[in-house]
Amino acid sequence: MAESRPQIEARGLVKTYGEHRILDGLNLSVNRGETLVILGASGSGKSTLLRSLIGLGRPDDGSVLVQGIDIFSTDRLSLKALRCRMGVAFQGGALFGSMTLAENIDLPLSEFTGLPASTRRIITQIKLGMVGLEDAMDLLPSQISGGMRKRAALARALALDPEILFFDEPSAGLDPVTAAGLDLLILQLKKVFHVTLVVVTHELTSAFSIADRLALMHEGRFLIIGSPADVQKSKDPIVRRFLDRLPEDKRKTSDFYQRFIEEEGDAQSIPEVDNES
Repeated sequence: MAESRPQIEARGLVKTYGEHRILDGLNLSVNRGETLVILGASGSGKSTLLRSLIGLGRPDDGSVLVQGIDIFSTDRLSLKALRCRMGVAFQGGALFGSMTLAENIDLPLSEFTGLPASTRRIITQIKLGMVGLEDAMDLLPSQISGGMRKRAALARALALDPEILFFDEPSAGLDPVTAAGLDLLILQLKKVFHVTLVVVTHELTSAFSIADRLALMHEGRFLIIGSPADVQKSKDPIVRRFLDRLPEDKRKTSDFYQRFIEEEGDAQSIPEVDNES
């Protein structure tokens, strides 16, 4: 029975800021070994949900269970042990700028294991090698490209051999080729290590490339949760607007630009004042 238990469960999550309800009674489950991609426009609640799932932001109501443990009610030692089974690759990498890549990857090893420095160095080399950065381990984050920083952040997330990996906008800001390479790397690591992945993004190409299931958020709720094929076939107008990359109100936007063009045209037709008269 333990194997059939979801790795992650969110039950009735509610989060408000002032009068604005960011999470509106969300329910979600993530199965062992699957890749769930959470999609949504900016401001839909994706990042707030991710913070709740990893225990960095307590919801106003509801609960989050990771491997059956309620992360907001368990004791500190249990939570620490659980977090050692979770890895997070933050948006932008969140690497320490004064540390080399090797030192960044070594940090969780030195904090949460009793391994000697020589062993940690070997593990650091292995983790950076997994993401193709074995030759950059003594460089600072400022000395490498954005795509390399993303891969270094992934190596750090893998440092403790987690069973669950969270990604916040892994391909944001990357060129299409680099983004596709990162997607392929994520898929390869999942295949090798059989980890459970939760990915937050608004990049459609990336989402459909790596997802087993997609969950599309809008105004703090899920509009649809299903396979990429199911989501692609959805007739929901908000889902279609997001997938087809349409403005929120196409007619209003068109009217605005039409008025702007007309006003600009009128302004250019105003005769010049003859200052000599």
